[in-house]
Amino acid sequence: MPRILREPDRTGHFGPYGGVFVPETLMAPLEELDRVFRAAWRDAAFRRELGAALRDYVGRPTPLYLAERLTRELGGPRIYLKREDLCHTGAHKINNALGQVLLARRMGKKRVIAETGAGQHGVATATMAAKFGLECVVYMGRVDMERQALNVTRMRMLGAAVVPVTAGQETLKEAISEAMRDWVTNVRTTHYVLGTAFGAHPYPLMVREFQSVIGREARAQILRREKRLPDLLVACVGGGSNAIGLFHAFVGDPGVRLVGVEAGGLGIRPGRHAARFAGGRLGVLQGARTLVLQDADGQIQDTHSVSAGLDYAAVGPEHVWLRDQGRARYEYVSDTEAVAGFDALARLEGILPALESSHAIAWLLREAPRMKKRDIVIANLSGRGDKDVQQLTEWKSRR
Repeated sequence: MPRILREPDRTGHFGPYGGVFVPETLMAPLEELDRVFRAAWRDAAFRRELGAALRDYVGRPTPLYLAERLTRELGGPRIYLKREDLCHTGAHKINNALGQVLLARRMGKKRVIAETGAGQHGVATATMAAKFGLECVVYMGRVDMERQALNVTRMRMLGAAVVPVTAGQETLKEAISEAMRDWVTNVRTTHYVLGTAFGAHPYPLMVREFQSVIGREARAQILRREKRLPDLLVACVGGGSNAIGLFHAFVGDPGVRLVGVEAGGLGIRPGRHAARFAGGRLGVLQGARTLVLQDADGQIQDTHSVSAGLDYAAVGPEHVWLRDQGRARYEYVSDTEAVAGFDALARLEGILPALESSHAIAWLLREAPRMKKRDIVIANLSGRGDKDVQQLTEWKSRR
């Protein structure tokens, strides 16, 4: 296997993907963020503070759980779940929010802003802002606020202002645009806590590093349990932070297959899905060059997913690079399959997964029976499904 580029170049590119495509006003704060992040990552005191908070506040390490009944039901490989749903606030998002809020404090910023789709990143950012005494504003599409009302309430209880976004499709893409407008206006006092491994450099690198704790833990845990590496890792992919966090520690291991699962929605037709690898074109969106769901004229297409956290028109640039190098592959499942994944894990393991994570479980329902019994799989359970219960109830009532 050829050597896989694991770090972006000095301009923030993974091969042809990534980079910095932002208004001139944001160039200086992005350069400052890059300098501060790199210095902090080399600073033993910063790493100790981050590690202590991950342990004592977030609740790391999260368990690696052998899903015995799911394994028996599918009749294929041994399936382990990396339990990010057991993190404080209920998802992997807090790993990154903690790291970025510590950076904001290091830069002397008194205010943080964030975008959110499913609400978990907004909750995580509001939580960390409350812990460290920072002002917090979260931008969220009106449609997502309706389908994730529980998380809107949680953010407000934590002291954050939640701003509804009513432009365009009123979902995650528009929330990011509004957050970027705020940042342009308030760069001196404000840090933008971007929630996924996307956007202008250094965000894809920085978010990956903060989320890479997932893969480092999983690697050590599976070696203790099975005395060898897994055969397959699988994770859902929206922007791609939970997946790249799991994958990164294994990229140099060619015997470990990497599979990301996107939102196939209602089918691979324009406006009906959010599967960038199945229907995207190379383009630039919100700071980075990557695969984007757009038409032949470059107009961003509407997206759809039963999962608010996967309902986005672009994907993190490192994922596209891994696909191009043959190191990872990216597939999709439909809304109906994702709900079946949710139901299966609830019924067989007593775990309510987030609808995002349910996409990875749904892919296993489809593919695991064709795998070898001696194979070992780790699926990243990126979040818990409390937030999705009402939406699922409504979704099923319409069927």
